[in-house]
Amino acid sequence: MLQIPPACDLTLGLTRVASPDGSTSVWRARIDERFLNPAGTLQGGFLAAIADSAMGAAAVSAVGERKVFVANTDLRISFLRPVPDGSTLTCTATVVKAGSLVAFVEATIVDQDALLVATASSTYVIRDRTE
Repeated sequence: MLQIPPACDLTLGLTRVASPDGSTSVWRARIDERFLNPAGTLQGGFLAAIADSAMGAAAVSAVGERKVFVANTDLRISFLRPVPDGSTLTCTATVVKAGSLVAFVEATIVDQDALLVATASSTYVIRDRTE
């Protein structure tokens, strides 16, 4: 079941488009001038944001029916090519390994031509939600 995204994802126009299994999350975003740097290409923080949203969702999904929240403890991102205005990005995040307390996740971000624009990895602490 897809959850309503948090305000930060709505503000950035990030959309969760698929969760094909219990350890993968796919997100999409269309780039516009709001997210460009002075050089006219996508600001790197936007790529980090879509990677974090996708990887966090994958980490939550990996624990199954358990009600949890996750907190990012680190994020490593490599920018591989510039992203121009009007591009559509797809970020696919996959859990490499999840335990009861920690999940290790990797992501790739491609443009509409399936060109790899960034890769990322992160570690998430998993905590039970008390509702």
